[in-house]
Amino acid sequence: MPPRSPDPASLSVEEDVLIVGAGIAGLVLALELHDAGIGCRVYEAVPDLGALGVGINLLPHSTRVLHRLGLGDALAEAGVVTRESVFFNRFGQLIYREPSGLYAGYEHPQYSIHRGDLQAVLLAAVRERIGEDAVVLGHRCAGAEQDENGVTVRFTGPGGDPLPSVRARVLVGCDGIHSVLRKQLHPDEGTPRYSGINMWRGVTKGRPFLSGASMVRAGWIDRGKLVAYPIRNLPDGDQLINWVVEIQTPRHLQRDWNRRGHLEDFIGPFEDWHFDWLDVPAMMRASETILEYPMVDQDPLDHWSVGRITLLGDAAHPMVPRGSNGAGQAILDAQALRNHLSGTPDPVTALRAYEAERLPATGQVVLANRSMPPDVIIREVWQRTGDRPFESIDDVIKVEELAAISQRYKEIAGYSAEALRDR
Repeated sequence: MPPRSPDPASLSVEEDVLIVGAGIAGLVLALELHDAGIGCRVYEAVPDLGALGVGINLLPHSTRVLHRLGLGDALAEAGVVTRESVFFNRFGQLIYREPSGLYAGYEHPQYSIHRGDLQAVLLAAVRERIGEDAVVLGHRCAGAEQDENGVTVRFTGPGGDPLPSVRARVLVGCDGIHSVLRKQLHPDEGTPRYSGINMWRGVTKGRPFLSGASMVRAGWIDRGKLVAYPIRNLPDGDQLINWVVEIQTPRHLQRDWNRRGHLEDFIGPFEDWHFDWLDVPAMMRASETILEYPMVDQDPLDHWSVGRITLLGDAAHPMVPRGSNGAGQAILDAQALRNHLSGTPDPVTALRAYEAERLPATGQVVLANRSMPPDVIIREVWQRTGDRPFESIDDVIKVEELAAISQRYKEIAGYSAEALRDR
């Protein structure tokens, strides 16, 4: 690899696969390509990679990929191995519970983990395996042009000044919900679709609740819905608890994962949520930082790839953050792209095959997250009870029907136990 030139912006260096974006999608793709013997380098807009965000879940279909890449021990140390998913109404009454990951008989676990911790694990692995210069910071993609032999990618620095362009055989946009490359490939795409639900999130230090590794969904969006789960075990026996609030509201602001939120905007409906397993308003008040985000997605595209350029992860299929599946689908994208690039000598053909495999599958997940995520379990009970306490959940809905709702989403999202065994 020739050294980077400090000379004028018209000069360029050569890459095999150039990845735009050092988030989860871009870093996993770099590890996959390196594992396949394909050269790559990641270019990231920010000058420093900090531990941004809050908690996410990694389901067994994606942890299977990460374990194959040798990251299992690091993930187990950084996060929490999830034991169960548990559903309650807003009165704290148990609706349904089911085991998760290893505890449900999967070969690989489900992890709940801070997004910053996951990114740190991935970044350390990329730098250790590929090299300290495998991730180039302070390079914001400004667009790309291609010809029959490659792609020329333009960059600007943090201040907006042009940087040397870079020439690559293949360009992959892993640049998230505000993807420059998606806008270039689809300049006439409409605005994001707002679901009518606003979301607030936070992280709180607290004592373990329920099993100490439970993912809780409670209430419903008409009055207020809560998702809560631990994402890090602390040395003193406490945990970092990730919590998410969803409330139906016509008001929303622009998409920004790091927008600050305000407690008074949402805590009212949760003031009486004092359960024997969790004091919800106390948990919310103990959070140092609250983030606000509108529940938005975009309609599935008809194509991701044009010639030697393609999209991956949120840049390809931004989805409503339900079902714990956004990061997982990006990881599956990375695995598929690695397979097609390593198995097909012509990169244009490889990108078409990758798109043919992953675009329909992720399109189904985008649409399912709008209408049929696992949260439907609590919606069904809310509708059937009229948002009132029940004497017995069996009088409202049978456990077999609840299990079928959960199973249906797993099949759509590609992580049913049967689907993983077939693979």
